Amino acid sequence: MSTIATIPKIRDALRATFRSGLTHSIPWRQHQLYQLARMAQNERELICDALQKDLGKPRTEVLGNELGSVIKRALKSAERLPEWVKAEHPEVIDRQKPWNPTIYKAPKGTVLIISPWNFPMMLSFQPLTGAIAAGCTVVLKPSELVPTFSQLLEEIVPKYLDPNAYRVVNGAIPETTKLLELQWDHIFYTGNGKVARIVASAAAKHLTPMTLELGGKSPVIIDSAYDIDLAAKRILWGKCHNAGQICVAPDYVLVQRDKQDELARAFQKHYNAFFPKGALDSPSFGSIVSDSHYKRLTSLLSRTKGETVLKGRADAARKRLELTIVKNVAGGDSLLEEELFGPILPIVPVDSLDQAVNFVNARSHPLVLYAFSDNESVKQRLVSETHSGGIVFNDTFQQLAVSELPFTGVGESGYGYQFMKYTYDTFTQLRSSIDMPKEAEASLAVRYLPHSEEAVKALTAAVYTPIPPSRL
Repeated sequence: MSTIATIPKIRDALRATFRSGLTHSIPWRQHQLYQLARMAQNERELICDALQKDLGKPRTEVLGNELGSVIKRALKSAERLPEWVKAEHPEVIDRQKPWNPTIYKAPKGTVLIISPWNFPMMLSFQPLTGAIAAGCTVVLKPSELVPTFSQLLEEIVPKYLDPNAYRVVNGAIPETTKLLELQWDHIFYTGNGKVARIVASAAAKHLTPMTLELGGKSPVIIDSAYDIDLAAKRILWGKCHNAGQICVAPDYVLVQRDKQDELARAFQKHYNAFFPKGALDSPSFGSIVSDSHYKRLTSLLSRTKGETVLKGRADAARKRLELTIVKNVAGGDSLLEEELFGPILPIVPVDSLDQAVNFVNARSHPLVLYAFSDNESVKQRLVSETHSGGIVFNDTFQQLAVSELPFTGVGESGYGYQFMKYTYDTFTQLRSSIDMPKEAEASLAVRYLPHSEEAVKALTAAVYTPIPPSRL
């Protein structure tokens, strides 16, 4: 088990491994990726049991959304790695072609990954997959809020991955603080904005590049002409994952005022279909992660001025909280103060699409904007007039299944890209290169001092490049 005193030694040992060149071999990286997939597959029962104990997470949810994603992306990354690592030769003007302009793909070095508690398997090993593919050595710091799972990782990771290159460091604030005191070649943090600022401040002292995958209040806009019943079903499905404790969960819904009651009834209908006996004791609905999060959520509900249309039951002893839906929520309400990150869904009535767009734009940029509409002009307007990490039409949550799309935030919802090659790119340094041949010397003569009048004319020619007239 790691201690605060051993953390610098772990970092130094990983750095020595990186400098030895061990991780540069493509077959070696592929083997580690296959081992990661084997670990997820072979240890699935232990992982499911740990997440059930820590989060009450449904087994199917773990197998489908976490383990399945890890296995699939590790295998795909191993398969595509030989193509990813190839040096690139950009298209250049004819006289520069003999210089052999090249972009080499180099691993950044020894990196730190700090993962969250809500989807701890996927959000630990998704960035790790990219770091392995890129050829980095890694410290993985899982969340102390899922102690059973985090301890399990410390036990099983060394059985599958090379411990000279990959280490799990457990602990809480003191251990994380010590990790952040050290210099890393990249830090990948997934979590909330408050802690992200602490991590970013620590990284800034060493000018360490970062990826921040945060969250925020991801809104849903429903076009009044869209099928309200279908929208409710798809929104509810996305909201119920991990009891709403995921960064891309629909946070609040903006709907035309005269469609609000229809939407509320549709939510009730589909909730009853999903959970005929309610979600309180359902094995298909997760628990709230901690007492403090449970109290935060119940406090938000106690202060709302909205009208509850679906009141979820609660069991504080087991940290169980059913979905609660509240309509007639207005700006400034308690349910709009912060990212909900739980089974609460406010409905905000609006009188026009303009009002919905303005409502979204008046707030911090969300990780994802969901919109339900069949109208292409409405879709294009939302693309051009709003700002978010991603924009998803006519569904929720399912965008995470498309490994070839970059996943990213903007502003308060984070920065940097991940998923498959985008994660590989995150941990890869693009090294620009030219190789000037001796034979080029004649064409380079113009650059040497002293400059003749003809040389000056050639060297400054770009300044006098004709500029086309504007067509506006």
